[in-house]
Amino acid sequence: MPERGRHGSIDPTAVPARLRSLATRLLGRGAVHADRISHARLAAVGATRWQYATLVTLRDAGPASQAALSERTGIHRSDMVAVLGGLTEAAYVERTPDPADQRRNIVTLTAAGRSRLRALDRLVDQTQDELLAPLTPTERAELIRLLQRIDDHHSTR
Repeated sequence: MPERGRHGSIDPTAVPARLRSLATRLLGRGAVHADRISHARLAAVGATRWQYATLVTLRDAGPASQAALSERTGIHRSDMVAVLGGLTEAAYVERTPDPADQRRNIVTLTAAGRSRLRALDRLVDQTQDELLAPLTPTERAELIRLLQRIDDHHSTR
């Protein structure tokens, strides 16, 4: 059995070369590491990735309906209701009836939400640095470009 390394991971030198050459396996393991690091950092300040994604989307795209936020973030509509409930309770967002359609709410980022997002942005930047520590800035940019290309290709199918 391969010896376990830091964070319960497998010692890379004990893994067969074939497994270390599979993009699917490496992307999956990278996702596990990214999830572990980001969850721990965000949880330490009482936040989640879904809350962060929602706040970023409101900042960058402006006020939106719950359905539009769900589509833009990839968060399922039923989960978005819970995310917005927490953000509303914390006064990071406010929901008001849409003047064009009273059955729908428009979600807006508040001043407290913008402040929270600035703090979370710094935390997420630190998370990126921790995850990508072994890469140079040029390698980081190339990795992001390649991952975006893969994501774009499979998102449009």
